[in-house]
Amino acid sequence: MDSAGHKAFAERIMGTMEKLGPEDYEMTIEGAMLATTHWVNYALHEFGVTEGADDVQHTYFLSGNELQKFGIVAEELLQALDEIERIRPMYVRGNVAGGDKAADRARELLNRSKELALAAEPIPAP
Repeated sequence: MDSAGHKAFAERIMGTMEKLGPEDYEMTIEGAMLATTHWVNYALHEFGVTEGADDVQHTYFLSGNELQKFGIVAEELLQALDEIERIRPMYVRGNVAGGDKAADRARELLNRSKELALAAEPIPAP
């Protein structure tokens, strides 16, 4: 997928998330993870470090070399996605108390990811 496609998907997911309330914390966290993944891919494409076939799905699928390479330009974005991925199992598939607070944190991370992604610009060639 190209960067425009990632942006469109992320914005559509975020629009849908506006309909969710505090009791919908599982869907909020799940949506935040999916939309943040799109923002990460949008940014990596905009920076020019990946192409459509090289989309990131989960941070834990990345090799050490990929984490290092992508982290140079998108460290905070990768950290946001990683944090959402770490809280997801406890609240989406588990029954840990505090899901509403975890959903609030996931939204914060998503909003910051969007901000960072939209600021991404191609890295000039040496």
